[in-house]
Amino acid sequence: MTDHYGFTAAERFMRYVQIDTQSDPQSNTHPTTEKQKDLSRILADELKAMGVEDAHMDQWGYVYATIPSNSRKQNIPVICYCAHVDTAPDCSGTGVKPILHKNYQGQDIVLPDDPTQILKLDEYPYLKTQFGNDIITASGTTLLGADDKAGVAAIMDFAHFLMNNPSVEHGTIKILFTPDEEVGKGTAKVDMQKLGADFGYTLDGGDAGSLEDETFSADGVQVVIHGVIAHPGYAKGKMINAMKIAGEILAALPQDRLSPESTDGKRGFIHPVRVEGIAEKCTIDFIIRDFETEGLGKKEDYLRTQIEERMRTYPRASFEFTVTEQYRNMKEVLDRHPDVVAHAKEAISRAGLPLKIESIRGGTDGSRLSFMGLPCPNLFAGEQGIHSKLEHVSVQDLNKAVETLVHLSSIWCEKANA
Repeated sequence: MTDHYGFTAAERFMRYVQIDTQSDPQSNTHPTTEKQKDLSRILADELKAMGVEDAHMDQWGYVYATIPSNSRKQNIPVICYCAHVDTAPDCSGTGVKPILHKNYQGQDIVLPDDPTQILKLDEYPYLKTQFGNDIITASGTTLLGADDKAGVAAIMDFAHFLMNNPSVEHGTIKILFTPDEEVGKGTAKVDMQKLGADFGYTLDGGDAGSLEDETFSADGVQVVIHGVIAHPGYAKGKMINAMKIAGEILAALPQDRLSPESTDGKRGFIHPVRVEGIAEKCTIDFIIRDFETEGLGKKEDYLRTQIEERMRTYPRASFEFTVTEQYRNMKEVLDRHPDVVAHAKEAISRAGLPLKIESIRGGTDGSRLSFMGLPCPNLFAGEQGIHSKLEHVSVQDLNKAVETLVHLSSIWCEKANA
């Protein structure tokens, strides 16, 4: 279907990564950084230039666009393809210099701006599947931004393909680009009515052929410890230092289980992400993760018990314990709509790729969208080594992502009325 198509995904990707779109977890604005709109604006303009007439960026930095159905069939579900424009706060996204390494043959790739940053086959075994392919990296001082500009570029090239190949039959396609996914606010201002889609797919995954239909369920817990303040020169028997209690609570967390550094697979964790305070009052922010939603409550009860144990020694101190729901395992929704995952599996197969069904030890915009009425698993975009200076993506994987979307849109059309 795309045999003689001149893919534009890699060229687009190398342009998009040079635009700094890092989001900010400490900001309360929408989007959390104004610079995310720099890319959103370009995407809307490029879609318009392709002939996607309604493409636009809204005041929050979201891009909406519609490719109308070209099929005579009336009841084809409306499918949304979604990716996020922001990059992670973990590593700088300023001044990204993408480098194309052609015909990779397994050699170490030394990144020129920091020669200590070396992409090695034994550290990234997925590279064994890439011999003869072209690998894009950053230059060593920044992340690349493959998470998720690979997804953005694949969707843009997919749109370009459909606009230039009207013989490929498809239903109505909706495109959505979101800001702030990396700081958990990717769906905060999305207008579901305006989007008007029945089912969706995020493109924010790794290995070619991977399909993720399950995420963590997630809560945030904020613990505020109230100590007792006194002048340090006359504090004997009076002062209770909230920071020291916080230290005891953190030290009491198990070393060999229930932490990100000691778990993998289907095991969840309790993870302190931020501590801030003074002697009088100290705040600890935790994230709680579990694939089973009821497992969150068990972990929260455990954490509360640990805190109560420490506080028993300090009867004049007190604490607050606040739980905030963050997102839920998308599988709870997707299991009720089996076609969404089944059609994606078939599209991956038609693209000639081995299928890898995976569970995300994290969340995506798709987790929230699924619970907002848009069942939305996650498809591969080729991104590897995410949130790091060794982040990379293969041009061939990017192109396979585009090809998979073309097949997927055809399958939804074929199966309607079938």
